[in-house]
Amino acid sequence: MSDGVVPLERRGLGQTARVDAWWVQPLVVFLGLTAFIAYATWAAFQNAHYTFGPYLSPFYSPVLWASADNAGALHHAWLGVQPAWWPGWLPFSPALLILPFPAGFRLTCYYYRGAYYKSHWASPLSCTVGKWQQGYRGEHALPLLLQNAHRYFLYAALAFILILSWDAIKSFYHVDEDGQGHVWIGVGSFVLTLNVILLSGYTFGCHSLRHLIGGGCDEVSKCSLGAGPYHCVSALNRRHMLWAWLSLIWVALSDVYVRMCSVGHWTDWHVVF
Repeated sequence: MSDGVVPLERRGLGQTARVDAWWVQPLVVFLGLTAFIAYATWAAFQNAHYTFGPYLSPFYSPVLWASADNAGALHHAWLGVQPAWWPGWLPFSPALLILPFPAGFRLTCYYYRGAYYKSHWASPLSCTVGKWQQGYRGEHALPLLLQNAHRYFLYAALAFILILSWDAIKSFYHVDEDGQGHVWIGVGSFVLTLNVILLSGYTFGCHSLRHLIGGGCDEVSKCSLGAGPYHCVSALNRRHMLWAWLSLIWVALSDVYVRMCSVGHWTDWHVVF
């Protein structure tokens, strides 16, 4: 038997021998991620209608500074009124100060990388489907080098879970114009609470967190945190894609809910004690 060299045929963009509807998943991912990015960008630049009663949109939490004419936002502001040194030519919005951190966590997420590499970069569109560029050599140069920062964005994401949890707790308590505090139980309270639950499922199932807890140990039971937390993170990690999409959709819907109540288009059904 003679040894021959069989040349590999390079497929052009979208070329494949597959006969199934392989294009459906990248198309759905493309539409879903693009819609979220477009809405989140629009909402971040609004600098308005992100509070209602005790509710605070997760897109704007935490509010570091708020505009002087926004009484509802000032109630949530950590540092008070928008600083005087803020450049007049630069749009001011509390969301623009904090969204880069959760956005960085999502963009560098191991699941989302595989998702938008296929849907937005077409590299490749799907398994055994031709891609548009052939020069990929790993994530060792800009901008792909930034993907290695995922483990650091994780720490910020964990801090945001604590902040949003506190926002969810505060959504059950409202201070009226007379300064009197009341227990407030409304639809928005449960919307913001469910938002924290879904974001926690996504964050605590992170691959980097799993490695941080026990990935570097030969025997997980001998790690500092033990086998229990490792198995919990692993259980969430098995459904990481599901948690990623549910949390992404719900965090946008949470902002929509607060915004629609703020502008008066929707009625928040609640009881006050």
